[in-house]
Amino acid sequence: MTAQAISALAYSSDAVSGAAPALLAVRQLRLTHFRNYRQLRLDCGAEPVVLVGPNGAGKTNLLEALSYLAPGRGLRRARLDDVCCRPRAGEPAAAGWAVAATLDTPDGRVAIGTGLEAGRGDGGLPRRAVRIDGRPMQSQTALGGHVAAVWLTPQLDRLFLDGTSERRRFLDRLVTALHPQHAGDVAAYENAMRQRARLLADGRPGGNRDPHWFTALEDTMARHGVALAAARADTVQRLDAAARLGIGPFPRASLAMAGEVDGWLATMAAIDVEDRLRRELAATRSRDAEAGTTACGPHRSDLAVRHLDLDLPAAEGSTGQQKAVLVSIALAHARLVALARSRPPLLLLDEIAAHLDAERRLALFDEVVALGVQSWMTGTDAELFAPLAGRAQILRVADGSIAAI
Repeated sequence: MTAQAISALAYSSDAVSGAAPALLAVRQLRLTHFRNYRQLRLDCGAEPVVLVGPNGAGKTNLLEALSYLAPGRGLRRARLDDVCCRPRAGEPAAAGWAVAATLDTPDGRVAIGTGLEAGRGDGGLPRRAVRIDGRPMQSQTALGGHVAAVWLTPQLDRLFLDGTSERRRFLDRLVTALHPQHAGDVAAYENAMRQRARLLADGRPGGNRDPHWFTALEDTMARHGVALAAARADTVQRLDAAARLGIGPFPRASLAMAGEVDGWLATMAAIDVEDRLRRELAATRSRDAEAGTTACGPHRSDLAVRHLDLDLPAAEGSTGQQKAVLVSIALAHARLVALARSRPPLLLLDEIAAHLDAERRLALFDEVVALGVQSWMTGTDAELFAPLAGRAQILRVADGSIAAI
């Protein structure tokens, strides 16, 4: 996929027109060689969008495409070259893929194009390119200034039971919606941590290598690590206040950060926490080398969630209770982002209706409409979305094609 192709998709001459209201809405989505979509153009209103169809039709693929409009690795965290659609028999493999959208935002109409471009990365390898209003961006972090996207998928149903890394990733998406620079801090911290780990794996610290390499990497880890931890703390504090209120039949929840660096930030100035983290990293080089891991840092933090109505940790609730807590957090977050940034996030809800009872389904639909959020919801049974008739754009997805119901 060429840069010109990505830019052209985002600047389609017949894109929908109109003034931008005070919300975030995809008005036109265009895909090229993305998953099972060789070519797709979808024009949308600002209202919620419902995608119904059988399993394997491509509903989740559309949500994944939308997730690439925000910083990060997308809804599935897939390798970039795995996203390209598979060629038919006798066809050459696609060189790349593209997702482009025309969006209404409080700042006006914005055109975003992103995709896999051949021969642009290190060593001529493919890399992800980003263009905003036709201009190339240095990194995907620039997307965060325009688009926030949060998603709930069936894979997240075990969020409170699985390891801490999934909860951190979920939290970091919530944080980036309020602090667009957060994705850059996470990437910089993790890159420096990987480089330090490689240096440690090369042999005994302090051997034939220049110790200044460690000092420089640990300084990067301290600066970006404390910045991302502070952004997490701010988001969790505000989200905790919002989630404690509850939304209709959805449970009230409390949220808190749990981790060594988080404890330091609660009692010390950020600059002092940076110094302490630098000292800790320098002092534990030998231990980290032997263990093959980095023992201290915000990558060890966890998100602690409690179901307040039952007065127990979310992980101890039933599957349905955990799902309800997740939806409650997502809705509270959408409210919070709408207030803080004057635009709600795109809310991507995969197979959401089938796992909620009728009362909670109706409450979810009513809240989405009241918020003015453009939520994209998928399901196999159109009847479950009947309460949204006249309030949402309901589309049928089948074999890579889309039609209104």
